[in-house]
Amino acid sequence: MKANLSQLVKGGAVVAATALLLGACAKQESAPVEAPKPAAVNTERLLAADSEPGNWMAHGRTYSEQRYSPLTQINDDNVADLGLAWHFDLGDTRGIEATPIVVDGVMYVTGGWSKVFALNAKTGAEIWRYDPQIDKAWFVNMCCDAVNRGVAAWDGKIFVGVGDGRLVALDAANGTVQWEVQTTPTDKPYSITGAPRVVDGKVIIGNGGSELGVRGYVTAYDANTGDQVWRFYTVPGDPSKPFENAIHAETVKTWSGEWWTVGGGGTAWDAMAHDPELNLLYIGVGNGAPWNRVYRSDGSGDNLFLSSIVALRPDTGEYVWHYQTTPGESWDYTATQHMILADIELEGRMRKLIMQAPKNGFFYVLDRETGEFISAEKYTMATWATHVDPESGRPVEAPEARYEETGVPTLQFPHPLGGHNWHPMSYSPDTGLVYIPAQEIPVVYGHDSEYDYNPKGWNVGVRFELASAPDDPEVRAQFGQMVKGHIAAWDPVTQTERWRVQHPNMWNGGLLSTAGNVLFQGNAEGEFVAYTADTGEKLWSHFAQTGVVAGPVTYTVDGEQYVAVAAGWGGSFAMVGGELAKRSRGAVSRPRVLVYKLGGEHALPPEPTPEQMAAITPMEPVGDEGTIVAGHKLYMANCHMCHGDRAVSGSSVPDLRKMTADTWELFEPIVLGGMRHENGMVGFADRISRDDANAIYAYLVKRRNDLAAGLD
Repeated sequence: MKANLSQLVKGGAVVAATALLLGACAKQESAPVEAPKPAAVNTERLLAADSEPGNWMAHGRTYSEQRYSPLTQINDDNVADLGLAWHFDLGDTRGIEATPIVVDGVMYVTGGWSKVFALNAKTGAEIWRYDPQIDKAWFVNMCCDAVNRGVAAWDGKIFVGVGDGRLVALDAANGTVQWEVQTTPTDKPYSITGAPRVVDGKVIIGNGGSELGVRGYVTAYDANTGDQVWRFYTVPGDPSKPFENAIHAETVKTWSGEWWTVGGGGTAWDAMAHDPELNLLYIGVGNGAPWNRVYRSDGSGDNLFLSSIVALRPDTGEYVWHYQTTPGESWDYTATQHMILADIELEGRMRKLIMQAPKNGFFYVLDRETGEFISAEKYTMATWATHVDPESGRPVEAPEARYEETGVPTLQFPHPLGGHNWHPMSYSPDTGLVYIPAQEIPVVYGHDSEYDYNPKGWNVGVRFELASAPDDPEVRAQFGQMVKGHIAAWDPVTQTERWRVQHPNMWNGGLLSTAGNVLFQGNAEGEFVAYTADTGEKLWSHFAQTGVVAGPVTYTVDGEQYVAVAAGWGGSFAMVGGELAKRSRGAVSRPRVLVYKLGGEHALPPEPTPEQMAAITPMEPVGDEGTIVAGHKLYMANCHMCHGDRAVSGSSVPDLRKMTADTWELFEPIVLGGMRHENGMVGFADRISRDDANAIYAYLVKRRNDLAAGLD
């Protein structure tokens, strides 16, 4: 051995040889090296996400939710060479709103009805799928389509919130259920459509359902066991009972009446963000239940924490601070929209900021450490308030905005669908811009003097029939011209729009910006488009054959960069928008994942040849004018959320003007008896009478005859 070592020393390789010998010994004594665990995401990896930009391990890529990627292989010089690498059909003609998660070459994405798919991120080959077997009758409690915005990955598990309120942990390797917990009461119309977040081994999930009269909360569960760690209620409960969260001893002072008997609202159904350095979790809180504050809080009070950003301690759920965007919310102006964390220089010093463009039309910049209001300006058309007072941080409301107080219907921007809805924004530290998928749509708000709380239906206290598009074709066309969407490239420092990409319709997709100076967005016309991030110049597009509303992601496999988006027309606008939703080229549901790379040569299958629709034959009119007017009001209160304004379907839900003869004949057993509950059409006998059903029938006959006469 000495001679051999001496020879190695003379050769200058003693260190290398010693390492080899020691390594060989260690290898003999240790256990075989195991393959990396699928979805091996943890705090360390997420904190260092920029060191492995080839993965997209969290909903917004990082805890800051900026939806910005440092990848540059695809850039503004070569993005025109992008081509389809592969696609995967998700099935189920429901809206697709999911952000894919990509970890170590595997993509995890959700489709309709909360189904989960694991795919080879390079080839699109299916690895496994999970179907939670949701009872489709629960669809009646899902305000805005049977959608799901994605999963979370952590320590070998994939977590998904199910539409019926369950939270499920799956083995990332094979999709088998590891644990399952019911996060909501099964006797209340709660739902889950948002993506969970995981912070330090706690899975955090909110819920939806304010419109139907529930009380909102956010819950943290142990990622390994599913045990509840903490729960934070967003609004106070019955003040005669102990408050579940200490802060509600203060928030209760902003409420009046008996709000807890009608739900109160405040569901946190989408956005969250996390600052590990400050140890803060930020949640966005939704609208009131009912919408109309008169029926929720005797028409008074700010009603905290409705329409607020709330900062909590992620380990305990303890309240830290809040900022309310819409005090005394009465318009469904939620603050559940995407929140972005960024460190930006303001007035000569770096500030830790949280930024949001909620439904109400104002872009907010706050100090994320303290909740201090910094600035707010309109990023889209907003007439309900003139401005936000810079001293108090409160909106200065337009005199006519309080329809519930004036009793006078008012035309107002934004619509309850918002100046910006759930579609994710993006922030580029390269350009300093926030890219907002903004929209403009007016609505007429009117106080419903006949409202009565309905534990089985929508609870708004607003005259929905006033929100219906006008019958007069010319007026309707003028109204339609006001409805549009755009990308607002927003400077959060100056609170001004730098540039805009105008779209012909609203409900356009989420955004992704990259260090390659590229901005990606899908749109309602069925295009997936690349723009320059600095100027908004259009560089490339691909026709997806379906509307694209979800947020894109980018990742690498084997050193090659891919851009992916989950596509499929649907969601609330597609459901309720009627003609406005239907007018888009992409208003057809073909749910699929689309993945692109430079030089990709994959092709989508040809679009199906449109079926020749048989001529719509008129029917014998039913009921007098008063019955038809009543039927329209009842339709808007009970049916239009799925079947569209004026009974025009802009989604895959059946167009009721075109019902078959058998369906017309079975109208009462279907509508009252639930004959087709397995398709999501439950019976409404517990919320409308037979006379009500007959009035709706009369209205639908009128709408069919309008179509047959060419009036639509």
